Amino acid sequence: MSEQKVDVVVFDIGGVLLDWNPNYLYAELIPDEEQRRHFLTAITTPDWNMRQDAGRPWAEAVEELTALHPEHAEWIAAYDTGWLKMVKGLFTDTAEVLTELQALGVPTYALTNFSGEKWAIAKETFPILDTFTGEIVSGHEQVVKPDEKIYRLLVERFTLDPARTFFTDDVQRNVDAARTAGLDAELFTSAPDLRTQLRTRGLPLKP
Repeated sequence: MSEQKVDVVVFDIGGVLLDWNPNYLYAELIPDEEQRRHFLTAITTPDWNMRQDAGRPWAEAVEELTALHPEHAEWIAAYDTGWLKMVKGLFTDTAEVLTELQALGVPTYALTNFSGEKWAIAKETFPILDTFTGEIVSGHEQVVKPDEKIYRLLVERFTLDPARTFFTDDVQRNVDAARTAGLDAELFTSAPDLRTQLRTRGLPLKP
């Protein structure tokens, strides 16, 4: 095993630990694929959802969008009330990496674009999300990745050495921003690849 090059490991959540996808809910609500695609890309846009990740209350978001698209009121409301149905579950193989790191005594952190309201629900539903040494949740901080401020906040709040802080995220622009902020960051593609990345940095994980 090579010399340990990182002291802490930081996880993104959606796409890394949680299998979240609006299609899991809307495949039931909007069976027509083209109609569903239009709704999720043109009505409940990623930018609209991101504003909740940045701290906008869900009630306000639903009210504003419903006023613009009253014919879709029921589907818009479901994005809030049915949110948990968008989560298929944990990626158990990534959860195993997290648990193994914690058993080794490696501090682990969450750095995630997530509505504060939905983060509370997620932690209640998936207790492993409550086991991190610390967390930076965009909805609480009102700043989202890839804004460099959120990475600085992580480093400063938990007194981390960026160069010895490993960050995994499934979105390349978030990885690039983390590297700009001085973190050791890699794109998440799979749990086995994450294990390899961490072993390469000297952490004694199982192969």
